[in-house]
Amino acid sequence: MILKFLGTGTSGGVPSLGCHCHVCQSKDTRDERLRSSVWLQIDGTALLIDAGPDFRTQALHQHISNIDAVLLTHFHKDHIAGLDDLKPFCFLNKKSLPLFANDSTLDAIKNDFSYALKDFSTQGVPHFSLQKIDEQQFIFNGISIQPIPVLHYQLPIMGFRIKNMAYITDAKIIPETSYQLLHDLDVLIINALRIQPHFSHFSLAEALNAINIIQPKVAYLTHIGHQMGLYQTIENQLPDSVHLAYDGLTIEI
Repeated sequence: MILKFLGTGTSGGVPSLGCHCHVCQSKDTRDERLRSSVWLQIDGTALLIDAGPDFRTQALHQHISNIDAVLLTHFHKDHIAGLDDLKPFCFLNKKSLPLFANDSTLDAIKNDFSYALKDFSTQGVPHFSLQKIDEQQFIFNGISIQPIPVLHYQLPIMGFRIKNMAYITDAKIIPETSYQLLHDLDVLIINALRIQPHFSHFSLAEALNAINIIQPKVAYLTHIGHQMGLYQTIENQLPDSVHLAYDGLTIEI
């Protein structure tokens, strides 16, 4: 499995508009964060998790040439606003692009992207095949995908486990039943917004606590805001098996 971090930032990205803090003015490119998304290649199948407003830029920067399906964590715009930019992959593959999501996310897509659910022959627009998921494991192209239910404040959203990797973003609470799905991971990717507590996202301390419970071999933090601090400063303070992810980071699992 090859995994590329297309973006590792929170909803506003880093630099944050109008901000002149030391992180937003940093010359270290690892402190520049587009909205959170990852691309995976597994046994010849390419999967995208979330398509935010930066997707086109991310795909160009990271040379993404194929997507076979999209897994969506939830319907907030920093996770679905870039869906229209997936249209080249519909045309390249000459078929509808499957979107796997829970009910609330599918409802948002039907409302915001209704034009992409019509006849595939329509020119100049994407075409999506909506696939409802719940807490049950499902198979795509022979790949077993386990949804991981978590809470983004009070909103039920999805993380995903694929083989020995799990991706969780925007979580504030991981239910005990979901922790049971996260045993024996080689790689855990999990959100950590900032040092200070937040009402709907894990803080750094909360993310580290979740990592300590899950005990993956290695963990990467994502969905990071400028309030977290400079990449190198925080990276130097983390346990040896925990790292700040950054845009463009590619790992082999």
